[in-house]
Amino acid sequence: MDLARELTDFLGNVEQRLGSMLVDGNAGPDVKGDTLMEAARHLCLGSGSKRARPMLVRLFGAAVGVEAEKLVDVAVAAELIHSASLLHDDVVDAGMFRRGRPTVNARWGNIVAVMSGDLILSTGLQRLSELDSRLTQSALSVVAEMTRAAIAEVEARGDLDLPMSRLRFIAEGKTGSLFGWCGNAAATLGMAPDAVARFDGFGRHLGVAFQIADDIRDILGTDVGKPRYADVHSRTPSMPILLAVAKDESLRRKLKDAWAFSVITPERTREIGAAIEATGAVESSMAHMNLEIEASLDKLGHYADVPAGAELVSWARRLSEGIAEQVKGRAA
Repeated sequence: MDLARELTDFLGNVEQRLGSMLVDGNAGPDVKGDTLMEAARHLCLGSGSKRARPMLVRLFGAAVGVEAEKLVDVAVAAELIHSASLLHDDVVDAGMFRRGRPTVNARWGNIVAVMSGDLILSTGLQRLSELDSRLTQSALSVVAEMTRAAIAEVEARGDLDLPMSRLRFIAEGKTGSLFGWCGNAAATLGMAPDAVARFDGFGRHLGVAFQIADDIRDILGTDVGKPRYADVHSRTPSMPILLAVAKDESLRRKLKDAWAFSVITPERTREIGAAIEATGAVESSMAHMNLEIEASLDKLGHYADVPAGAELVSWARRLSEGIAEQVKGRAA
């Protein structure tokens, strides 16, 4: 079976397993439906998710010879941990839409969103504990790292002097840590100790690159389901924003003044967003993104030469190429 077909089949199995786990149940007597699971299904099923983390689990596992069936629960756990973080993020950010659909907090309220996130997180960790206790321990460490990064991001709101090292800490914690865990878990199951650190490093660098790519899409307006310049509007110091204000002191003053108001008008947001683009910060951010991608590929070592490793390399390269095409399209 070719790798592409195997990936398709694997992701289909992950989807089925997710569906079977996110069912009504244990809600107590005299309850017609489980609100928390209904909310979880709203986010997790049929919502346009790319299932990047399950795909990483399968590719990492294939690189060290782990059978697909042994990886399904790991992939499901990774997706549930990710989904729980999204539910919590949307509450913190007061997000109204995700992937073009109303968020759980917009539809059911913050309490349901938070509790649903807690429920699916515990569901994923419980399934892991039945598979391999080592995976549960490493997953718990990742959840703690993601939590620290989330609060660091909140604390950074409105900070135009945020060090790049702190921005990277947030990106690695929010995205890179779970990407890395996908590799760590697969290598652990494959009894390949030499691959644990390599795969974890690959995932962490790639996750940071993914976060930078999201920052760039925000400025370009190419993030489907998300309004353009959302980071400007929400006072989130993304990489393009920080690079832009470092180049242009007058822009720094304008943005600082705008962020001092409780509400930034759409017109002001667009004006500042266009000024950020004019500094060349998008291109500079791309350079940082590509450095992270190259670092991720370097971590793979000899695993880049096996078919699944080559697909990981290709996947990372496509991220860079996709952003480059979007930037080129803007210029045209």
